[in-house]
Amino acid sequence: MVKITIMYPNGDGKTFDMDYYASKHMPMLDSLFGDALKHLAIDKGVAGRTPDEPIPYLAIGYMYFDTLSEYENAFGPHAEQILGDIPNYTNIQPVVQISEVVE
Repeated sequence: MVKITIMYPNGDGKTFDMDYYASKHMPMLDSLFGDALKHLAIDKGVAGRTPDEPIPYLAIGYMYFDTLSEYENAFGPHAEQILGDIPNYTNIQPVVQISEVVE
């Protein structure tokens, strides 16, 4: 299984609309990816290492697929639509990591 992690770093002037992300963007991905997408999840940052430290990421999204090729085949045809929706909820350039789920 592979996990696609999309991280939205915090910083001066960075904005993130969690309501749009959770109620519109991620459901759009679920619809576009169909059965290839096994699970998706969202983290909303609340604190850094300690409660007094700023959050390093405003949000982190997760998508799980059985194989990397299933992700690539699901994302590729919809890339323009998906990437085009990002300005509707954030001005942040996300950091993406693709990982193999070990455990």
